[in-house]
Amino acid sequence: MTSEQERLAEALAIERIHGEGAALYVAERIGALVVAGEADGVERFREIAAVLDRLQRPGNCTRIC
Repeated sequence: MTSEQERLAEALAIERIHGEGAALYVAERIGALVVAGEADGVERFREIAAVLDRLQRPGNCTRIC
């Protein structure tokens, strides 16, 4: 599995668990990781945020339609 596939899987799981609050959850995680000085975690969650943003755009069909 590529890192891109991992981020997609993570974004989909977060979206499934948190629903409309998914973006807020990811933003909070990024903030907590910044405070903790976890640069790798910040980068990972920024990538997840980008995938989540693409998934939530109207008209986007990256899943089975």
